Amino acid sequence: MASLAAAEEARHVVALPYPGRGHINPMLAVCRLLVAADGALTVTVVVTEEWHTLLASTTLPDRVRLATIPNVIPSERGRGADHAGFIDAVYHKMGGPVERLLDRLERRPEAVVADTYLTWAVAVGARRGIPVCSLWTQPATFFLALYHFDLWPPVDGRASEQELSIRTLEETVPVPCLSSVRLSDLKTFRAWERPMEISAETFANIHRAQCVLFTSFHELEPCAIDAIAGSLPCPVYPVGPSIPQLALDGDDKILHEEHRGWLDAQPENSVLYVSFGSFVAMSPSQFEEIAMGLRDSGVRFFWVARDKAADLQERYGDKGLAVPWCEQQKVLCHPSVGGFLSHCGWNSVLEAVCAGVPLLAFPVGWDQLVNARMVADEWKVGINLREQRGRDGTVGRAAISAAVRKLMDFDSEVGQEMRRRDAELRHASGSAVKEGGSSHRSFSGFLRDLADGKLDVTESPQ
Repeated sequence: MASLAAAEEARHVVALPYPGRGHINPMLAVCRLLVAADGALTVTVVVTEEWHTLLASTTLPDRVRLATIPNVIPSERGRGADHAGFIDAVYHKMGGPVERLLDRLERRPEAVVADTYLTWAVAVGARRGIPVCSLWTQPATFFLALYHFDLWPPVDGRASEQELSIRTLEETVPVPCLSSVRLSDLKTFRAWERPMEISAETFANIHRAQCVLFTSFHELEPCAIDAIAGSLPCPVYPVGPSIPQLALDGDDKILHEEHRGWLDAQPENSVLYVSFGSFVAMSPSQFEEIAMGLRDSGVRFFWVARDKAADLQERYGDKGLAVPWCEQQKVLCHPSVGGFLSHCGWNSVLEAVCAGVPLLAFPVGWDQLVNARMVADEWKVGINLREQRGRDGTVGRAAISAAVRKLMDFDSEVGQEMRRRDAELRHASGSAVKEGGSSHRSFSGFLRDLADGKLDVTESPQ
């Protein structure tokens, strides 16, 4: 028994998140799932020294530990100034320090769970005979679109933005489930040359991973997940919604006294929660239009405005509460919150789905464009403001004000239908992770396959 216990204690997984909040949070959620499912497993999460400091206040299970590599990439606080340079640093400078850290570990890991965008991770694992499980932290629909990048049609430069936004990728390639991807998106994506180059390489090599984990769940994206499973030569495991379990477990107590007190004082479903994530670039003029639109709507707001919070609170304090930070998921679960104005990053979308809160989508770039259409057109649990842009690309205050009032009107037929569908998705998200649910079964299958050696490197398609 002693030798068996010792062997069990040696089980070890290394997690390699992409260095960004929208990637680290879902990776940590998966790590929590791993140690909760296997009492003899430890997980080492590899982050930069800066991210180790940024995560200091994050509570992790005892068997999820952080290990650091040097700050070989630009600081998180300024990466927006040169995003292409940040991407290049992640691509070229992180792999070496991670390899050296792996070689120093006392325990050889049974597997490496690496963010899909870390293109060097599969080769690092292969050189050591360690299975690499690729974690995709965006929607499966977006994965499917990028996976078939070689089929993307050329975009007619003479066509107007309006014409391109009507035509779907599904209409032009022999791949199902892509109605939320428009040709106007392809034009936008192709303008981001460096991200697209790395994405093309990532998806050209995705078959070299031993499996792919998705932070989505089958009931949310059944068509895309099934299509991916039929396209990839390696196993696919949808294990989401990969967010902290509070929205599913009902532990919604907000710890910040000012936030809790203000929300407790508001009528049920009366507050619009506003947040554009930890990393979204927005012009000062667009920010001002949003602020004025919210003011004109007359709807109470709770706005996470980062460094602009103090100014907003001074200007519009009688309309709501502006704060630099909050516990987003707990705020979304508060009874007074009836809507969410969001950039539609995937984590925010999943948190809104789990909380049953309709979305007012204000996508800025990348997968957000696709996410917003799924929210508004496929799931019908929100409104997409991107369609309201003027010729200068700005959404005006009048359009924002009208959309806010429409979203927060619980008595209208549209409002009632959105909330009915929201309730269905909330139930589906909770059921997916419970014992016997689709994600619970998928995650259990992943652990069995890993333990049985079915994800061994030698068995992986090359």
